[in-house]
Formats: sequence, C-alpha cells, structure tokens
Amino acid sequence: MSAPVTPYLEISQVIEEAGGEALRKCYQCGTCTGTCPWSSITEFNVRKLIRQGQFGFDGIEEFMWHCSTCNFCVSRCPRGVEIIDVIRAVRRAYSEGGLLPESLRVFVGSLSSRGNPWSGEPDERNDWYEGEYPHFSEDTEYLYFTCCTVCYDPRNIRVARATAEILNRAGISWGLLGADINCCGESAGKVGDTALFERLKNNNEEIFKSNKVKKIIVNSPHCYYTFKQEYDGKYEIIHITELLANLIRDGKIVPKKDLGETKITYHDPCYLGRHSGIYGAPRDILRSMPGVELVEMEKSREQAMCCGGGGGGLWTERDKGERLSDLRLEEALETGATMLATTCPYCISMLEDSVKTTNADEKIKVKDITELILDSLE
Repeated sequence: MSAPVTPYLEISQVIEEAGGEALRKCYQCGTCTGTCPWSSITEFNVRKLIRQGQFGFDGIEEFMWHCSTCNFCVSRCPRGVEIIDVIRAVRRAYSEGGLLPESLRVFVGSLSSRGNPWSGEPDERNDWYEGEYPHFSEDTEYLYFTCCTVCYDPRNIRVARATAEILNRAGISWGLLGADINCCGESAGKVGDTALFERLKNNNEEIFKSNKVKKIIVNSPHCYYTFKQEYDGKYEIIHITELLANLIRDGKIVPKKDLGETKITYHDPCYLGRHSGIYGAPRDILRSMPGVELVEMEKSREQAMCCGGGGGGLWTERDKGERLSDLRLEEALETGATMLATTCPYCISMLEDSVKTTNADEKIKVKDITELILDSLE
C-alpha cells in the first residue's frame, strides 16, 4: 500500500501541473516583495504567496488577485524565477474551481459569450470607424488588429480613430477583419482561464491563416506581447509607436503644429517596456513634435511604475488608496507636465480614472501618442 500524499506534494503538484514549475526555484530571498509596487499600498506580498504555494493554499485567495503582472519582480529576481507563471498557475487552480472574484466573472463571461471583455456585440466591433472601413484582403499589407478596449470603450475609441487617420494619411495599405475576430485572449490567460484563452487564440489564428495575414499593427502592448510570445503563428507584429517612429523618420508623416504643451511626460506601459523592451520609439515620436519638452518622471523606462491595469486589474475592484495609477499620476504632476502621454488602452483608462477621482482635470491631461501626433499633423 502506497504512502498517503502529503498536502505539500498535492499543492505543489497542482501548481506545477498548471504551469508553475518555477515554484521550486524560489529560495525566499524576498527581492520580489521589495520591488513589487503593490507592497507599499496593500498587504499583497509576493514572497508570502510563493511560500504559501509551496506549503499550503490557506490565505492565498485573500490577495492573489492583486498582481498586475508588471514584471518588476521577475526582472529583479536573482534566481530567475518566472513569478508571473507561478501566479497564473495559482489563479488557474482557483478559476477552474469557479472561485473567480465577482468583479472578474463579468468580463470573463463576456469574453466567453461575446469574444470581448466589454459586453459589446461582435458585429459592432468595427463600428468605431466612421463610414465603410477598409476590409483586409490577401493584397493588403497590414492587418490593423484593434484591441477590444479601443473598439468598445468610448474613451479609447478615439485612439482607434486617430490610428486609422494617421495610417490613411501616410498611405499605408491596411485593413480590418470582420466580426468573426475576437479578443487576443490576454486577460483571460492572466486570470487563469487557460481553456478560454486557447479558444480565443485558436479562433484568431484560424482567421489569420485563412486570410493570409503576415503583418499586424496593434495599439495595445498586451496584444503585442500575446501575439509575439503566446501565439503559434509566424507574424510580424508592429506596435503603433514603432511604425509611427519609422514614418516620421522617413518623412511620410511630419508633425508641424505646436500644440502649446511645453512639457509632456511619458508613462511606460509595463507590457511595452519591461515585457517587450520598447522604450525609444515613443520618446522619439514625442521629441519630434514642435515645441515639446519631454520631461521624465522619477521612475521611468525599466523602473517605471505600473498603472495597475494588467493581469485583470482593469476589471478588478480596488479599495480607496489601493490604486497604483494614483501614485503614477502624482509622479507625473511632480514633473510640472501638463500632458501625460502613454500608448496603452489599459493605461489610458486607469490614468484617466485617477485624474477624475483626484480632481486633477485642470492640472494635467492624459492622451495616447497617436492622438497627439494626429493633432500635430493638423
């Protein structure tokens, strides 16, 4: 008769089978907790979560959803532990058991039934484009894959429209796919619903393949990372800031108008910066605009503060005083800038909410880089 399985072995096996093999590499140095932006404003403790994962689940459910997968802890870990993989694995165990927080169930349910997290109708995905939108065909060079947030969120629709207008002015061959396309699935994967992520991914890849898609333009750093790192197809993925920087360098678009914003500061999205290593292109674009002085926040580039929207954070309820975007806004205001530029739909939503809730509307505005460039072209 075999010996009974200990709780330690049961729990470790559950996490490792869910993709958290890195759990075994952690030797509890605490560097992750020391670098995690959440540790200063919440009780979230990465080191404790990992330890509880090694020896027991008790208490994990109380704070496991705070992680916004910003990659700060991973970039600093001396053992190279893929901490995000462990957190996703723990979440997977919970989500598969039907234990998602209430605030996350709505967006996951919408992803499952409608293919997007905003409860939008699938056949209205391209309604942001005023008039007949350009349809992607085999002869089109670029597929413009619009993140669900820039399709359905009223604020971020302006980003999609600005992007389309710039592409048209630059003479780029681009098009959109129809209602069959769905969310890239990034947020579903980050909250642990692997089956849903795979379903969304497989649907998109079949459509990409049947339409012979080779080059994809994206606004969202989350789409960028997901297509590059988690999809199986071989596509050339271009973040809009990479394309804009090239267009400006080649003289295909020329920012001419001085917007009157003498000081602009730039917020590095985690999934464009720490996850994907793109820091120069957004800054090159801003510096190309007449009359602009780019002023850096205290924490920028690799050290940039997370807005809190990743890892399902955009849909997670936070108590007062537990919003990273509020801290990031404080940093932006300290620079004396009157414009806070970024290039991520999640960051736009989080930072604009903080501007409103802290009554900073008269002090600083939040805009996507595409919006600023379009204004400068006009």
